[in-house]
Parts: sequence; structure tokens; C-alpha cells
Amino acid sequence: MQALNILVMHGPNLNLLGKREPEHYGVQNLADINAALVALGESLDCAITSFQSNHEGELVEQVHQAADKVDGIVINPAAYTHTSVALRDALLGCHIPFVEVHLSNIHRREEFRHRSLLADIATGIVAGFGADSYTLALRGLCAHLRAQQTV
Repeated sequence: MQALNILVMHGPNLNLLGKREPEHYGVQNLADINAALVALGESLDCAITSFQSNHEGELVEQVHQAADKVDGIVINPAAYTHTSVALRDALLGCHIPFVEVHLSNIHRREEFRHRSLLADIATGIVAGFGADSYTLALRGLCAHLRAQQTV
């Protein structure tokens, strides 16, 4: 089997991880999460590229640029989960399998966080396990993509 190329996308305010609301998001910072994903990726024969932006348009552009270059996306859209039709349309238009990730359990939070505009088009969703949500999502996405390779 060939190596997989995985894009990990982090939405707005995730650059503040480790400082912002640790009761919801934990104490690990974004660099720690990215390093853990790169290490796990090596063991799964996956090349990991990470991208973070606080700007919706930059996230949309990143999805567009990923088309035909990556096998899958792990995305924590953060607040754009609940508001971004543009990000949804980009993911639909580029036909890249993706897993939606959330550090906290969005269904145990404020009601406006319960609705995801991406959930129904995602390959899978992982939420509520802190930084481990990302590694669980990467494992699940890689397993899904490998299964598709054998079909």
C-alpha cells in the first residue's frame, strides 16, 4: 500500500489552545497536537500536513488547493462548524473524504453548538476526547481510506 497524504485543518481560535478555556479544550497547545499527529502518521504510513487559520476564506482556499493532492482531511472547523456554508460547499465540491473533529463534546455545550453544517457530509465525526479526538480521527480516516484502496 502506498503512503497516504492527510491534511489536518484547524479553524478559528485553535491557535489559542492551551490558553483558551482549558476546561473545554484542554491544556495541550496546537504545536503539541500537530507533533502527535505527525508521529502517529509515521506509524500509519501517512504524511501529515497541518494548516490553521482564523479566516474562513483561507480555510476554503486550503480545501480547494488540497483537491487531487491529498487522500483525506481531518478538520476541526471550530466555530465555522455551525456557520460556514462556504466551507461545507468547498468540502462537497472537492470530493475529499474528511473527518470532523471537536475537542469538546459539542452536544454537551450550548445549544447553538449542537448543529454542525458538516456532519451529514463527513466520513466520520470524533468529539469530546480532548486532543485525543484528533488522533482517533486520524486513525479512523486512515483505516477508512485503506479499506477503500482494497475495494
